[in-house]
Amino acid sequence: MLIDSHCHLDRLKAAPDHATMQTIMNNAKAQGVDYLLCVNVRQQGFEQMRAKVAQFDNVFLSSGVHPLDVKEGLDVAQIKRFATDPKVVAIGETGLDYFYADETKLLQQQCFEQQIALAVEVNKPLIVHTRDAREDTIAMLKNGQAEKVAGVLHCFTETWEMAKAAIDLGFYISVSGIVTFKNAGDLRSVIRKVPKDRLLVETDSPYLAPVPHRGQENQPAYVKDVAEFVAELRGEKYQDLADYTSENFFTLFKDAAKLVGR
Repeated sequence: MLIDSHCHLDRLKAAPDHATMQTIMNNAKAQGVDYLLCVNVRQQGFEQMRAKVAQFDNVFLSSGVHPLDVKEGLDVAQIKRFATDPKVVAIGETGLDYFYADETKLLQQQCFEQQIALAVEVNKPLIVHTRDAREDTIAMLKNGQAEKVAGVLHCFTETWEMAKAAIDLGFYISVSGIVTFKNAGDLRSVIRKVPKDRLLVETDSPYLAPVPHRGQENQPAYVKDVAEFVAELRGEKYQDLADYTSENFFTLFKDAAKLVGR
């Protein structure tokens, strides 16, 4: 078993075409990818996202707003209502991004704080995006008592010190195809250190296709390339890494585990 712990199926070019979406899902299955978490980034996009993947029982969902999509305040009640869907297993993608949108820093912080509080209220883990906001991200998770529900720092590209701080809060570290890039030496050093019981793998598709698929639209099938690379990087067997990252996924996302009878 292998799980793509973070993808955006509704943003794939094939998404409007259900037959082509079926092909994408078949491609994933052929590579041993049994489950996927389709992550919400825009408040007004949740229902459309849900509709596009409704036919696939092996796709879980999240409800939340990405820090680069917080052009105005949140309707927290609506996000909470979306989170009552049985397939919604997490709150997010939320977080802070000062690299691309430093000018919205205060609004990002407000929206992140609200989504942390919502996650604690509805008892669902957080999916966190963080870039160039290390200190504020960890501080806000601590202040919001996010350790009560834990979560994942997805598509991780930061330092070991930040990873360790998140792990100490009960969070997981998810690695994407970026780890396969030529200039990712620092990230590879971090991923070698992440404990087995705190590691996840993802594609973040349709973005960041791993080597050898650079330049192509990313898709969930390519999470196998990420997992194979990470296993070799860590000196582990591929199947062992696939097994323990899948177990980690269901340990973190308890509602997903219940849906599949684990």
